[in-house]
Amino acid sequence: MFDGRSVLVTGGSGSFGQRFVETVMRHAKPRRVIIFSRDEFKQYEMQQRMPAEWASTLRFFIGDVRDRERLELAMRNVDFCVHAAALKHVPAAEYNPMECIHTNVYGAENVVRAALAMGVRRVIALSTDKAANPINLYGASKLASDKIFIAANNLSGALDTRFSVVRYGNVVGSRGSVVPLFRKMIAQGTDHLPITDARMTRFWITLQHGVDFVLSCFSMMLGGEIFVPKIPSMRMTELAQAMAPDLPLKMVGIRPGEKLHEVMITEDDSRQTYELTDRFVIEPAFAFWQHAPYERLSARPVPDGFRYASDSNGDWLDGERLRTLLAEAH
Repeated sequence: MFDGRSVLVTGGSGSFGQRFVETVMRHAKPRRVIIFSRDEFKQYEMQQRMPAEWASTLRFFIGDVRDRERLELAMRNVDFCVHAAALKHVPAAEYNPMECIHTNVYGAENVVRAALAMGVRRVIALSTDKAANPINLYGASKLASDKIFIAANNLSGALDTRFSVVRYGNVVGSRGSVVPLFRKMIAQGTDHLPITDARMTRFWITLQHGVDFVLSCFSMMLGGEIFVPKIPSMRMTELAQAMAPDLPLKMVGIRPGEKLHEVMITEDDSRQTYELTDRFVIEPAFAFWQHAPYERLSARPVPDGFRYASDSNGDWLDGERLRTLLAEAH
């Protein structure tokens, strides 16, 4: 799909962006891969790590999704775009609300407008489980972003540009997540691991699984869907015990804007949700939407009142699978 094509990744020097670029370069022969981000040092480090033979294909673009003109320059002759840039840290978003809005909401609008102006064929925006029934600003801003990308399909007109969304849970080992924090504390000889609440559960996915899932969505997207992978849940206490079986856990209290359990599909979303073998697809409420392609994939509607949440998920990580995920994330 990507052979001879140009691909752009906003937030391309982040955890997801780097793995996405590596995967595309190893398994396809793209004409160009553009890494669009605002951190020149991370871009420099990424450039140094990439194999020398990729240099003629990779393009490193300094830019911010808040700057629509810069996005339009970067998107010239681009076929596929993954929008991974976001302000993601929940407490930081609560403390700096306007910065979160400018990056996550206005930035989403800028990506949409630039993609339409430049005739990008397919755009996938990364979302989060926190966008379903949000209780913090980060989740609310990503819900707004999801709505912007879905509605953008109404603006395409005669253009071939289509927009979809991928929503998944916590990425094992990504920057700012709990796994690197616990690893650092263990390496420094901590006498305990902090847990916000003993009941807390989360969805988990490895970085490579997330990248592979996004790539698979490019091949099946019609425009307007929210794709949700079927992934396992686990309790935070079990994660800590798997990483350090001999360390006691200390309950430190839930943080502002934090949920006990995450949801990826709400009861209200379920009315438009269809199930496939490895994913759910939340279809848009467009008058022109054609469900037939998914019928050919044997997609079936989920039960009435269905809710896909981390505490009621049927797939739970046991210790062995958890250690496998942790090894992949190392």
